[in-house]
Amino acid sequence: MTAQFFDFGDVTIHAEVTGDEGAPLAILLHGFPDTPATFRHLAPELQRAGYRVATPSLRGYAPSSLAKDDNYQIVATAHDALRLRDALGGDERSVLIGHDWGAAAAYSALGVAPDAWRKAVTMAVPPLLLMMQAFTTYDQLRASWYMYFFRNALSELVVPMDDYAFIDRLWADWSPGFDSREDAARVKEALGAPERLVAALSFYRSIDDPGVKNPEHNALRDASFAVTPVPTLYLHGANDGCILPSTAAGATSLLAPGSREEYVEGAGHFLHLEKPSEVNALIVEWLGA
Repeated sequence: MTAQFFDFGDVTIHAEVTGDEGAPLAILLHGFPDTPATFRHLAPELQRAGYRVATPSLRGYAPSSLAKDDNYQIVATAHDALRLRDALGGDERSVLIGHDWGAAAAYSALGVAPDAWRKAVTMAVPPLLLMMQAFTTYDQLRASWYMYFFRNALSELVVPMDDYAFIDRLWADWSPGFDSREDAARVKEALGAPERLVAALSFYRSIDDPGVKNPEHNALRDASFAVTPVPTLYLHGANDGCILPSTAAGATSLLAPGSREEYVEGAGHFLHLEKPSEVNALIVEWLGA
C-alpha cells in the first residue's frame, strides 16, 4: 500500500493505493464520523479479487487538505472521486463503493458519468430522493437530530469536549454493541484541529445551499436526484440507528435495473466493520457477477 497525494487545484486528496496498476480500479469513499480505515477489512478482499484499490480521505479530513474554496457540498466530493479515477488511470472496468457521505457522493458520480463505472456498491445512505422523503417522517427526523445541531455554531464547541466524547456517543448510537474505540480514535486524529472539525461539519451545513458553489458541478447536482444508471448493490444494517432501515426500504426503485438491496442482520450503521465477512462476501460476489 502506498500513500499518494493528488493536487486538483481546489483541494489535495490523499489516498492509500494498493494493487497492480493494470488491474481494474475500485475507489472506496468513507463518510462521517469515519476515515478510510473503515475499509481495512474490505480493501484486502478486493485486492485478492483482482482490483487496484484506492481509499481516499474526504476533503477536509486529514491528511487530505482543506478545500481552498471552502466547498464541502457533496457534489464536490463526487467531483473528487471522478478526478481521482482519472488520475489513477481508471477505465470502464472501474467500480465505486461508498458508505454514508461516500454513498451520497457516489450517486452523483455514477449518475453524471455512467460509462466511467462498471458497477457500484452503496451502504447506509439510500438514494437521495428516499432521504428527502424520510425527512418528512418523525422517526427519521428524530434519528437525524445531529444534522440540525451541526448547523449551529455551538456544535464547534460541544463536539470536541471531553476528548470528542460526542463522536464516541454517535458510534454507540448508530452501531449498538460495536467496539468503536479504534475507529473513533482515528476520527479524532483526522478532525482534531478546529479547522478540520469545521470542514466536517460543513458537509452538513451545505445540505440546504440553494445552488452549487462551483458551476462545473451543475450536472453533478442534477444527477444526485436522478435514478442511478449503474447497477448498484445497496447494503444497510438492520440495526442502523442513524439512517433507519425503513428509510432505505425500496432503494432499488431508484437504482438501475438489476440492482439489489440487502439488509445485514445484527449490524448497524457501520455494517462493513461490524459484519466484515458477510459484507465482504456480498460485495465481492456482486462485483464478480
